[in-house]
Amino acid sequence: MAASPKLPMVSGSVQGEYHIYHADAYVLDVELDQPIKLAKQEYGRVALESRRESLITQSVRETNIEGLISFKRGHTRVAGAHVQQKVDAFGNDHAGWVTLATAALEGYNVEDIITADRVVAQLSTQHSMTNDPKQPISHVPRVNFLGTRFENLRVGGYPVEVELDLSFCGPKPEGDRSYLQDGSFLDRVHRQLDDIVETRDLPESLEEKYGAEIVYIDELKKRAKALGNDDGGNEAGANGGSNGYPKLRCSLVKKIKLPVEIPGVRTFGNAIFIRDFGTVYLAELEVGINNGHSELLHRQGDASQSKPSDSNYFTLKMLGVRLGCPGSGGSGASGVSGNGTTYP
Repeated sequence: MAASPKLPMVSGSVQGEYHIYHADAYVLDVELDQPIKLAKQEYGRVALESRRESLITQSVRETNIEGLISFKRGHTRVAGAHVQQKVDAFGNDHAGWVTLATAALEGYNVEDIITADRVVAQLSTQHSMTNDPKQPISHVPRVNFLGTRFENLRVGGYPVEVELDLSFCGPKPEGDRSYLQDGSFLDRVHRQLDDIVETRDLPESLEEKYGAEIVYIDELKKRAKALGNDDGGNEAGANGGSNGYPKLRCSLVKKIKLPVEIPGVRTFGNAIFIRDFGTVYLAELEVGINNGHSELLHRQGDASQSKPSDSNYFTLKMLGVRLGCPGSGGSGASGVSGNGTTYP
């Protein structure tokens, strides 16, 4: 791992506001049951949990896993920076705490069935400054996936065109509420699942799975609506209250197009089913809420301080492969995760 820390400042102070950067990224993880038994292995993983500005990178050379999964090269990067003042050409102020996570691999190959020239996952989160002295830092970040992409993705040598919606999460929810309490975001996820359920010849098992997720989203929407009518406001919001810490899975995939028919291949939402091989899930996104507890605070002796805010996290996996036959197991490629913890 090549680390290039930048340490000119600490993000805030123990007595006042501060921010803890959280990010991790990996090039590839794999676990196999057949035709060989292979315990879970990870390649190129880097992680950041720090109150200081930091940059950590790692490069991975050509890797071949028993001739089943390979890639030519890959790199990962996590970074955190405190932007004290930055106004763009349109007058928007970008002051705040920014975390970046990037994972890229080239020459990806799974059993000569799934191939791609390049796959990149990238997300950044920004916790902005506010004008509220009681809460000087936003608890909920703005998220950006710019840079995320597939280049020349193919199945069995046939091209697969993937249209991504990098703005799927939409703007930062108003009132510093969680994305899981934002009606607009929940509606978008609901519509995405509705489109999948309405797909012709959708397997019964998938119909039940997505149907259960729709029911769960309906529950989250009811909670969000109830919160909107609660004068207690944010207190039960980002912290989850008695409802715990929910999470929701969706996808940045807007459309998968097969220019030519591929024998034995069907698509359902962000999933590609390949007969006698398995299923590939593209650009899966998990949005959840992290408990504000951080081991970093205890290591630095901050246990006496008030508990930091819980915060939204975002986890993106560009290629999730579930092998069917002759292989059995799973693999994830180009994965990133990011969020941040703020106080007060």
